[in-house]
Amino acid sequence: MRLLRPRYIVPAVLIAAVAGFAVWLQRPQPIPVAVATVERGLVEATVANTRAGTVEACRRAKLSPAVGGQIARLDVHKGEAVKQGQVLLELRNDDLKAQLALAQSETMTAAAQARSICLQADVAKREAARQTTLSRRGMVSVEQADKAETAAKARTADCEGAQANRQVAAARVRLAQANLNRTILTAPFAGVIADINGELDEYVTPSPPGIATLPVIDLIDEVDASKVRLGMPVRITLDAFGKRAFKGTVSRIGAYVIDLEKQARTVDIDVRFAHDTDLAHMLAGYSADVEIILAAHPDVLRIPTEAVINGNSVYVLDKASGRLKFTRIEPGLSNWNWTEVLSGLKPGQEVVTSVDRKGVADGAPAVADQAPAK
Repeated sequence: MRLLRPRYIVPAVLIAAVAGFAVWLQRPQPIPVAVATVERGLVEATVANTRAGTVEACRRAKLSPAVGGQIARLDVHKGEAVKQGQVLLELRNDDLKAQLALAQSETMTAAAQARSICLQADVAKREAARQTTLSRRGMVSVEQADKAETAAKARTADCEGAQANRQVAAARVRLAQANLNRTILTAPFAGVIADINGELDEYVTPSPPGIATLPVIDLIDEVDASKVRLGMPVRITLDAFGKRAFKGTVSRIGAYVIDLEKQARTVDIDVRFAHDTDLAHMLAGYSADVEIILAAHPDVLRIPTEAVINGNSVYVLDKASGRLKFTRIEPGLSNWNWTEVLSGLKPGQEVVTSVDRKGVADGAPAVADQAPAK
């Protein structure tokens, strides 16, 4: 028996090797990404000022009644804290209150009439049914049964009309209430009265279209400012002393917001240096920056804030697979530099800080382009 020589084995192996090499060349190239190591350290929640020493407002409403009139009630004062829905101002509206009371009375009358008419309609239906039964037995004439049926239908129509009148009366109540509400100014959110432009018995007029007039009440919601308390620790830095930080405490908080310029709103806060010796080389007029420490969590798991996506997600670089993994986290305290991680990550993992880099996505191959940041 003569054995066949494997003439085609070597060429087949070469073709497979070339094809595999081509596939290897066309594989997705790892994306170089900047990473930071998940570590333990200090995380603080702070409120920091700008060079002008301002704390920006989150919400502000310049309020005026929707209609003109004479101020009859003004129970708030400049600098007073108010709750959401609290009545701030009320115009004279005795006529509107009377209209509302009249509409409510008419609604009660319409409801009573509707009940009466509908009860009569029910009686007429039962009578028509009885007359029809008697007619079938030959005890009453067909004409008499027809009259009873027609009367029942008429009573039913009267009932429907009475119900419609009842709805109309209810609509009048809503209209009267809406007109009355336009004379009452309430707080759309909890905040502080920054300014009041009006007194009792003065007349106010709503702004015509395109013509700005002073609001009657200026209400501001200072979310950050409301977290500041007397005695809170602060860090003070001055241009004259470079990066050196001085310790201090909050000694006074302004009662309301001051509007100095367009888009510039401030809350006055006084800060006292913690050590009198720090004042030895201070000069009046130095420009100072203040960072108020609202809360501090030492020795907690933390990552750079720039790595956090949408407030609760990160990209983790998996060293074993060389790919990115989109991971949900539970954040804690946070500032511009660090974010506390309550769950979702472990110490030593690497998170991507260059999240805006092209190609960064869940499952994408990646490689760290620099040593893990500290």
